[in-house]
Amino acid sequence: MLRGFYTAASGMITQQRVQESLSNNIANVNTPGYKADQTATRSFPELLMHQIGKTNNVNGFNSSTNRPLGPLSTGVYVQEMMPNFVQGDLKETGVTTDVALVPSGLPDEDGNLFFTVQNEAGEVRLTRNGNFTVDYQGRLVTNDGYFVLDQADNQINTFAMEFTVTQEGVIQLPNGENIPLGITYVTNANELEKEGNGLFRGEGVQAPEDARFSVYQGFLERSNVDAARSMTDMIQAFRLFEINQRVLRAYDESMGKAVNDIARIG
Repeated sequence: MLRGFYTAASGMITQQRVQESLSNNIANVNTPGYKADQTATRSFPELLMHQIGKTNNVNGFNSSTNRPLGPLSTGVYVQEMMPNFVQGDLKETGVTTDVALVPSGLPDEDGNLFFTVQNEAGEVRLTRNGNFTVDYQGRLVTNDGYFVLDQADNQINTFAMEFTVTQEGVIQLPNGENIPLGITYVTNANELEKEGNGLFRGEGVQAPEDARFSVYQGFLERSNVDAARSMTDMIQAFRLFEINQRVLRAYDESMGKAVNDIARIG
């Protein structure tokens, strides 16, 4: 009976984590460049149950029997949460500091392209959120104040001038200076570690020549969260949580009867 407690409890904990992940996705449905988390659940290794009994042989000696009853699942858990890197739709904003990155042909099936930024600790991070702005010193930064980097991992200074971004990702300043945006290619984006504020941590290289992409100025990449699908998944996760809750309550009532009633004398 105690095994049933653990199985039902693991199901409730798993569905709670799924709910948290889906809630976070829905909360970021309007965050530019946000990549929805996908939750992968897995059951614990199954146990093979056997029935052990005794029989009498022809000589009067007892012998044991071992009859297999079948597999028994012992619970489930959230194995991992991975971002879904499907391209989000583009939204036109008309803001010159907004840029959207759209890969159109990559050399690796799981490869992807990202803008390169620098966080507050001076570390290089990757993002698909092109909702940039210009700070008081004329540097191109994200909405969270992280510096946008060029191809040489240097901070980009626009000197507070109006600029144009080509589809190849080159910032053209009125003084004739051309600054290529830092665009990093990751061979397997599934290995990236997701941080807050739309940032990813991982290793990448400069976009190879056979990687085709376009950068659109005045556009933003929308979040790739499917709100309707997420709501349906949340309802399903809630129902599974409720089912496990009922099973746990039934086990608790059975345990109460075993302790309080079955052993009572008179």
